[in-house]
Amino acid sequence: MLWRSFFGSFKGYRLLSPTTKVFNRYFSVEPNTSSYSGNSHSGRISLVVRVPNTPGSLTQPLAVLGKYQVNLTRIESRPTTEVKQPDASYDIFINVSEETSPIVTNSSLVDRIKKAVEELNSHGIKVTVLGEGFEDMAQSSGGEVSTLSGIPWFPRKMRDLDAFASRTLEFGAELDADHPGFHDKAYRERRQSITENAKQYRYGQPLPHVTYSEKELKTWNTVYTELTQLYPTHACKQYRYIFPLLEKNCGYSPHQIPQLQDVSEFLRECTGFRLRPVMGLLSPRDFLNGLAFRVFHSTQYIRHHSKPLYTPEPDVCHELLGHAPMLADPDFAEFSHQIGLASLGASDEDIDRLARCYWFSVEFGLVKEDGQVKAYGAGLLSSFGELQYALSNEPQLLPWDPFVASKQPYPITQYQPVYFVADSFSSATDKFLQFAETIARPFSVWYNPYSQTIEIVDSIQKIMKIAGQTKQSCSLVTEALRRLETRFGTA
Repeated sequence: MLWRSFFGSFKGYRLLSPTTKVFNRYFSVEPNTSSYSGNSHSGRISLVVRVPNTPGSLTQPLAVLGKYQVNLTRIESRPTTEVKQPDASYDIFINVSEETSPIVTNSSLVDRIKKAVEELNSHGIKVTVLGEGFEDMAQSSGGEVSTLSGIPWFPRKMRDLDAFASRTLEFGAELDADHPGFHDKAYRERRQSITENAKQYRYGQPLPHVTYSEKELKTWNTVYTELTQLYPTHACKQYRYIFPLLEKNCGYSPHQIPQLQDVSEFLRECTGFRLRPVMGLLSPRDFLNGLAFRVFHSTQYIRHHSKPLYTPEPDVCHELLGHAPMLADPDFAEFSHQIGLASLGASDEDIDRLARCYWFSVEFGLVKEDGQVKAYGAGLLSSFGELQYALSNEPQLLPWDPFVASKQPYPITQYQPVYFVADSFSSATDKFLQFAETIARPFSVWYNPYSQTIEIVDSIQKIMKIAGQTKQSCSLVTEALRRLETRFGTA
């Protein structure tokens, strides 16, 4: 959202301008610097080697790579969930150095890797190659070789999101000089404690519990009280329906800041979404990748008490009042999920397009409701000033079109001059899926909700697997309709 004041319309209150860096959460496209994609010197070629969970199983792959003088910069193992028993095999993620060793005088790195993969393939070892120059490699009878040319690394299992824990771009424990809490030593130490918990958090653990101080509770009370006065007239009907449920089930009130654990459990029961603590601003790629697993990265610290009407960053007020309620709505959750799926393996250019779509929908989106326009974007629902402005006659309202939104310019120090209005969340998702087809990647992805993994759909076998599951779902619908007709009769 626009990180200046959530209550920008208050008279006599001078607003501070946020730094451009703060918009990295949704906009600024950083080079893909994940653990498996590397930088300009190493990691643009990666291998994923599947080995059994037996002593010495990694010896042969490493020996073959050494034989062909393939230098490695990083090795990491993770148990695979594609087998019935989780400990039956491991995926070994390997980053390859592109710096040529002085002893290598002939054959290119690509050629050497191809030979190494062919030899491993001949021994029945499955290898996935990510990088340029391997387009001509095909499957052989000894094992599967799946090549994703030039595709940035992306998480395949929910546990992979642990890699984002300490990879933040801005804020968290570090504050800019113009931050209201910059000179407050106690506040900085408090944030350090909260962000350290987020840094140490790993998948499967209980979410960190934060006991908020009286100052923090007073700040929350100010924000909560002002915003809840506007929700009955400005928020969409889905938000108005869900918010009382959060008050009843998750401890939402003017006098209490809800715990992420309680809110996350509520969301999982509603839509399968869950919250995960984060130190600060993630890159757009990392943040959107999390949505593919129905995971929303949420901060737990709160803005400085000296200026409760202003924040230069996402804080717990924005996350729990703006984002969390809408993630409990099935149609909205599916829309968010599809944006996340589209981001997996996308180019930096496409990440920028997707981030803009996210910005003008999940953050600043409006929706039609009984002949009126209501707000569903988190940046509006957590901003007293902009929530009123967006529904006034001042801004320009355009019909939701991701092809237009993905190119729409945006200001960073003032309210948005343009907002996009959806007919409904389901229609917004349909339009986005058409847009997602323009994402340039040589494969499709499918989220398996049972194993909570991402599957790359790049073979006939995988397509048939999904088709089989779709057939079962269609059969269920057909059977349910038949039973209804039998029970109530046909018209």
